[in-house]
Amino acid sequence: MMTRKNNWLLTAIQLGLLAWSGTALAADKVYVANEGADTVSVLDAASFKALANVRVGKMPHNVQVSPDGKLVWVTNNGEPDQSADTSSHTGMAKGDHDAMGKPGAVWAIDTRSDAVVAKVPVGMHPAHVVVSPDGRFAYVTNGGNNTVSVIDTSAQRLVATIPVGQFPHGLRFSPDGKQVYVANLKGGTVSVIDTASQKEVGQVPAGKGPAQVGFTPDGLLAFVSLSEENAVAVIDPATRKVIRKVAVGSVPIQLYATPDSRTLLVANQGTRKKPGRTVSMIDLESFKVAKTVVTGAGAHGVVVDREGRYAYVTNTYANSVSVLDVKGRKVTKTVPVGKGPNGISMTP
Repeated sequence: MMTRKNNWLLTAIQLGLLAWSGTALAADKVYVANEGADTVSVLDAASFKALANVRVGKMPHNVQVSPDGKLVWVTNNGEPDQSADTSSHTGMAKGDHDAMGKPGAVWAIDTRSDAVVAKVPVGMHPAHVVVSPDGRFAYVTNGGNNTVSVIDTSAQRLVATIPVGQFPHGLRFSPDGKQVYVANLKGGTVSVIDTASQKEVGQVPAGKGPAQVGFTPDGLLAFVSLSEENAVAVIDPATRKVIRKVAVGSVPIQLYATPDSRTLLVANQGTRKKPGRTVSMIDLESFKVAKTVVTGAGAHGVVVDREGRYAYVTNTYANSVSVLDVKGRKVTKTVPVGKGPNGISMTP
């Protein structure tokens, strides 16, 4: 006879097996584009251990996990040179220059198998890729063409090419998915793309060397890092105007707001000769740097997890990723990855 206690135990076991077969296997992962190694490192977000090393195209610059967590999109410069020793890349070698002279591509990695499952040609010198909140489209900046490529993620093909400013680099969707902001590195502006018409509808004069843009999750503020001003410009999305600038470290590149929209993290890369080693944490009420956290040489890419607990920072010149405790404002772990880690993303 089944007692209440035994029935409860059986139910608990069944629930446990269900969790083990589903949720437990869907561990959060962090993906890192190793530009100097032609690989993408896969890290376990809980243990911070390396899970895989995926071979991709030449000089992968940026990665982006789709909103449903099923695919990782990676920008690169086409098929890798199988005869080349990618581990010996230093700066811009001859092979790198040759790759930059050819159209690039975006490759897709399946997050279950961590294998490449699609390759889509785009424009010249693709830099960053982002995926729309509904997962339907991926937008890619083509620095060599001054355009943004639009990819249908289901059909895995190019469906539009949008002219923008000079040498577009970083880009991000507004939280509502209605607009894409694009940092025009050599144009000094931020292009605004209307996603319904898939056209540029304006440019915001920003400053010198716009490298990457970002939004607070509440959509009230937008930002652009000014790599040649050592500052971040704060943009009001309603008026499309810069409302203030905040001084940060040397050569700021990527930035990312916490889920509560209260803090902006800015990676300060510096230069190869004089590397930056910090992340500026800007309080978005006072618009002042509340803390400067030391990470590693060439702090470049940054992403924050969904709980706002950890930020992951790529250290381009140190070949590592720093794990930053957001609340504690300190680095708790440094993880070795491939050569020249650049863009970084994680499962939602």
